[in-house]
Amino acid sequence: MPLIDSGTGKTLQEYSAGSLTQAANMMRGYALVSLCAARSGHSGGSLSIMDIAAALYLHVARHDPHNPEWEDRDRIIWSAGHKAPALYVALGTAGYYPVEDVVRLRKLYSPYQGHPHWLKLPGVETSTGSLGQGLSFAVGVALAARMDKRDSRVYCICGDGEQQEGQIWEAAMEAGNYGLDNLCCIIDKNRLQIDGWVKDVQNIDPLADKYRAFGWNVTEIDGHNMHQVLKAFEKAGRFKGKPTAVIASTTKGKGVSFMENVAGWHGKAPDEQQLADALKELGLHFRIDYEALLKDAREYHAEATAKLMAKVPRFGEDVRNIPRYFWNARDVMKVDMKPTRFGFGQALEKHGGDRRTVAIGADTADSIRISRFFECDETRCDRWISVGIAEQSGTSLAAGLAREGKLPVFGTYGVFSAGRNLDQLRTTVAYGEFNVMIAGAHGGVSVGPDGATHQALEDLFHVCGMPNLSVSVPCDSVEALRATEHLLLQVKGPKYVRFARESTPIVTTPASPYEWGKANVFRFRGEKPRFIDAFDCVPASEYKDEREDIAVIACGPMVPEAMRAAWILKQEAGIETRVINLHTLKPLDVDSIVRAAAETGGVLTAEEHQVGGLAGPVSQAILNAPGLYGRPIAFGSIGVKDRFGESGQPWELMWEFEVSGEHIAQKAQELVTRTKGKTRAKKVPARRAAAKKPAKKAAKKKATARKATTKKAAAKRPAKKAAK
Repeated sequence: MPLIDSGTGKTLQEYSAGSLTQAANMMRGYALVSLCAARSGHSGGSLSIMDIAAALYLHVARHDPHNPEWEDRDRIIWSAGHKAPALYVALGTAGYYPVEDVVRLRKLYSPYQGHPHWLKLPGVETSTGSLGQGLSFAVGVALAARMDKRDSRVYCICGDGEQQEGQIWEAAMEAGNYGLDNLCCIIDKNRLQIDGWVKDVQNIDPLADKYRAFGWNVTEIDGHNMHQVLKAFEKAGRFKGKPTAVIASTTKGKGVSFMENVAGWHGKAPDEQQLADALKELGLHFRIDYEALLKDAREYHAEATAKLMAKVPRFGEDVRNIPRYFWNARDVMKVDMKPTRFGFGQALEKHGGDRRTVAIGADTADSIRISRFFECDETRCDRWISVGIAEQSGTSLAAGLAREGKLPVFGTYGVFSAGRNLDQLRTTVAYGEFNVMIAGAHGGVSVGPDGATHQALEDLFHVCGMPNLSVSVPCDSVEALRATEHLLLQVKGPKYVRFARESTPIVTTPASPYEWGKANVFRFRGEKPRFIDAFDCVPASEYKDEREDIAVIACGPMVPEAMRAAWILKQEAGIETRVINLHTLKPLDVDSIVRAAAETGGVLTAEEHQVGGLAGPVSQAILNAPGLYGRPIAFGSIGVKDRFGESGQPWELMWEFEVSGEHIAQKAQELVTRTKGKTRAKKVPARRAAAKKPAKKAAKKKATARKATTKKAAAKRPAKKAAK
């Protein structure tokens, strides 16, 4: 059924097989332009699925671009949400919006998120990104259609690597058992995933036999042959009694020679020269004005940036349109940057020679740097296990290794290593007290353009609330190395280390104090050529009270931001700040928190997380401290305010979610301004205040005597003048 007007039933536009092939080619071009404009995204899979996307949205599925929520429409579910560029250009080509608008892909405030969000864009049926969930959703939609006696069909697009997720097979079993003949699952079998060939990571074949065993009708086709594609969908529509699986053999990066069959193009975007070369290969260099589209993208980004910067707190004059105190904006306070995840990889490289150590990857090996375990020494390959896209199984597998005396390290993005596998982490690892180390990579908003589905903003709730689990959140790559070393070799039992993806400021050195479970204090001493040299760093237990105005308690990449806030506060408001690096959240350094509250009278927490991951345990420590009963402690918190993430560059999102150094400084200044009198009065201990009373009394007596002497001298002056 072609595109139709849901009101009149008339056909909007018809496509032949030949015109669909041409449309798919044009859609590839627009997808590449949008990826280039975004400077990130998933090229390979977006190109491999494009022929099927063109067939579904322009010819096969019954839908109306002018009435996206038409009840009798067919539903298309993108379980493989990372192929969003293909979805967006398909909707644009079908008429939901101008296809040229897709050049806003992955940009701040754009509806074209890194992974689809159905509440932002008409035509998107559900929000996806965490692989393996879409087919279950499609089963639910198909069951609803049966209950409502609607003849609409449901199409679900999956990847082949995605077949490694256990939930896929739960959904396959359900669809087969219920005989959902209104459901069609399309598997884009391009044979590659992030970590390489699917057959080498975790072989999914014989895939057709597996689906048949689950009660499915199966058709295998060439996913780039439009005649075969259309025939497969036609047969699926007529088949009764079973759901249909269309296994489409495709080429990753189809149509662009330097992208085809290259795993590295899974999550990579072309630069402008590569875009020009790709469009030429597709025969589109004269048909798509990509330079004009890229210009439109830059203009949109400029508008979004202006909107964002209007909300950012200002301290002093900007430097080249950059906030004055931003990283490396000026010739002073220069800082080196390095991805925190590199420290994690360096630690595994350094200590992977221990034959007990086993590293377990989940199709993100190079991205999170767990690959450094085996890349540096091929003799370790027998202790490297790739479970593929299977986080739940990987977590329990690690527990089994630990039971037998191994030191397993399982790592993937934080949303998956502490969320997707939460029950396995809770029941198998933590409850069993097994010596398993879990790495939560890409913590916070550092994954940026990938958007909400890949931004770990809730993981500290999960892991800090878990009994028996030790938790570390290092502040930079140097501390990440030290934390990983300590967790791996010194902490026995379940443990979790959280670190960022993007380059973050290096604020510690190998000589900096680091004691597990004990916080450090950073104190700003004045501007220096190098940022790191402008601060003293001492163990919190050894720190001597300097009667600061406020304490900022932070963890992870928020520690450098808190240090930057301390710089701002001193230079712009004369406010002294005690910055506490709480690199260990479990066990929590309660003594250092309570001391800071007692001595400064004001505490501000800073976390790149939903407010409460750090603020919760810190506030509990203060509230439960008997020494602080009856003491007025000003308390505030900086963090993400009960909202999901969105696409944008990491530095944009730090400002958008109000977790930057500027926001910390603004909140700290507000707390100090509102409570300064009360807070400072409470800073003087009772013993010290009592000792000062005699001195004050003596000073008052001395001042009275001086005043009397002055009056006598004044009275004598006229007499002296008369005598003269």
